[in-house]
Order: sequence, then structure tokens, then C-alpha cells
Amino acid sequence: MPIFEYKARVKGNIQKSKVEATDEKEVYAKFFRQGIKPLSVKEERNSRSLFSSTLLGKQKVTQKDLVVFTRTFSTMINAGLPLNQCLNILGLHAENKDFGEIIFKVKRHIENGENLSDSLKKYPKVFDSFYCNLIQCGEASGALDIVANRLAIYIEKSATLRKKVKSAMAYPACIVAVAFAVITFLMIFVIPAFSTMFEGGGNELPVPTAIVMAVSDTFRANWYYIIFAMCGAYVILNRIYASEKGRIIIDRYSLKLPVFGSLIEKVAVTKFTQTLSTLLSGGVALIEGLEICARTSGNKIIELGIMRTRDAVSDGGTIAESLSRENVFPEMFIQMVGVGENSGSLDAMLEKTADFYTEEVDNTVDGLTSLLEPALMVFLGLVVGFIVVAMYLPIFKMGGNI
Repeated sequence: MPIFEYKARVKGNIQKSKVEATDEKEVYAKFFRQGIKPLSVKEERNSRSLFSSTLLGKQKVTQKDLVVFTRTFSTMINAGLPLNQCLNILGLHAENKDFGEIIFKVKRHIENGENLSDSLKKYPKVFDSFYCNLIQCGEASGALDIVANRLAIYIEKSATLRKKVKSAMAYPACIVAVAFAVITFLMIFVIPAFSTMFEGGGNELPVPTAIVMAVSDTFRANWYYIIFAMCGAYVILNRIYASEKGRIIIDRYSLKLPVFGSLIEKVAVTKFTQTLSTLLSGGVALIEGLEICARTSGNKIIELGIMRTRDAVSDGGTIAESLSRENVFPEMFIQMVGVGENSGSLDAMLEKTADFYTEEVDNTVDGLTSLLEPALMVFLGLVVGFIVVAMYLPIFKMGGNI
């Protein structure tokens, strides 16, 4: 359905907004029924409904969009603006037009009598259960502006954490990709030229040279099988990870990986403490908060551990005792949670723990980068050096026989 921009005089003030309608006549009819006289109505350029935007390529709602929306929304609510007016302004000025359409749809749900949290739940791909539950608590407590501000801070911290982990993985991935490209180029284009030259010599080739030439011949003769095998392995791993048992196996071994396992554990603890702290300070019940943390943990082993902890807590146990039985979380983290429980300030202690483990993630990422950078460069140098030496050995041998 097309979207129309309009100007109308409402109670002496000029109001600008957008509305969905089949044509201009329907827009005018809507306003006349409300006793409002529109000053101008025009169809928005490139306007489209959510259905048509899906067909034409929907613009993804990013974390940046969500942070800007949440923080601005918090400021407006704190300033005393009505909810509908806040959503109208945010939808009108949203840089992401698809996100703007969703905001307008949320506004229409509210105008039809629904509350904000229930309206947001209709768009789970944009507003997850964590977001909606906190908004619901903010509505119930009358502190929607404070909860929205905490949400914005949480989303920013989560985005920063994800960016740090990606940066730690990006450099090694680039080095491996460059190494693979260089070795492939040597195997396909450089080594065959040497091979033609050596075949006419009639001498027995040194073992390193024979190995490199055999690998080159195999690669050139079966390159399509190799690519097919790599693609097949990728598809199979994805299928395995998509299953419950496969994900449990992969996630369990990922926590035991040297160097990377420690980083995965610290990231999981940081995410858990940030999420639970934000939920508890926003007024979400502990049992419900643990369930949300489990769903957003990102690791199946940690998810199952948190769910068992939730069950134990619902039966009357403490979080610290339940977590200690899982053998997944660091001992210091469990002790800090125990101190927070005993002092009655669990949310504050979790926030401090999150700050501590955020710094730990920073240190681990820096250490991992400083360790992998020289190691990968040495590996690349050894591989390329071995190939170069292997190709020149027969030349040195022929030079010695002259």
C-alpha cells in the first residue's frame, strides 16, 4: 500500500506526518472523518509497503538504527512528549526507510488501543524478546524513559563487543586467505613452468621438488574436485550445526579450543552479565531474565547451563550454587555472583562483572592478535620459502654438474 506525506492544521499547529492509503481520496476521507483539514497530500517517492519492500529487497535494520531509535525515544519520553508523537517524529526522520515504515505501523497499533510492548512484539526480527520484555517492564513501572536509555546502552555495548571479536578474527582470516591465494597462484602458474624446464633435463629431481610438483599436478588435475569438496564440507558443517546434537558437539569443542576457547568463554560471560544486569535493573523477574539470557547466549553448552540454573533457582536454589555445578563458568565469576546475591545488589554486581570481563575480552583480543600476527606471517613465509627453495634446488644441482 502506498505511503502519503501530508501537512494538516491540528488545533492551530501545522503537523507533518505520513499515512498509508490506497489513494489521495482515501487520505482526505480519513482526515474529514476526524474533523481535520489537510493542507497538502502527496505520495512519497519510492513508497512501498512491507510486502513490496520484501519483493524489491528489504533494507536490514541495523543495531545502529535500533540504538538511535531507542536513545532518541528515551529523550523524547523524558521530555514529556506523547507516545504517538514520539513515534511519528522517529518514523518521519528514520534514515532507514523500511525501519521508518515499521515505526509507523507500531504507531498505528497503539492508536488502535494496543500498548507499546505488544505492538513491538509483532516485529520480532527487529525487536527481540529481550527488547520487548524490558519495554513492557518500563510501561508497567512508569519508567519507560529510564528503561529505554538502559536498552540503548546495552545495545551499544553488545555492538562494541561483537566488533572486538570480529576484529580479532578478521586479521587471521585475511592472512589465511592471502596465503591460500599465493599458494594457489604458485601451484597453477609458476610451478608448471619449472616443471616443463626440469622434464628436459633428464636428471632425478630432489625430494622437495618432486613433492611440490606432485602437489601442483594433483591440484591442476583435480581443482574442481577440491573446490567441490570444500563447498560440500561447508554445507555439511552448516547442516550439522543446524541440528541440536551437532550444535552441542561443536559448541562444546569450541570452548576447549586453545586460545580461542578462552575468548569464547569470556565473551559468553560478558554477554550473560550485561544482559541479566540490564534485565534485572529494568524490572524483569530473575527466572524470566535467565531464560532470555539462555536464548541470547550464542553457545548451546552455555544456554543449557543457564536453563538448568534457571530450573534450580525456581526450585529454591541460589544462582551461584547452580552455576558452580555446571563446570562452564569461571570460578571468579561465580564468586562475584554469589557476593551480589548475598548483598542484595545482584544487578549492580553483574554490571561490575560485565565491565571486568569486557576489559578481559579486550586484553585477550590484543594478546590473540599479537600472537597470531607473527605466527601466521612465519607460517606463510615457511610455506612460500619451501616452494621457492624446492624449485631452485634442481637448478643449483645442474649448476654444480657443469
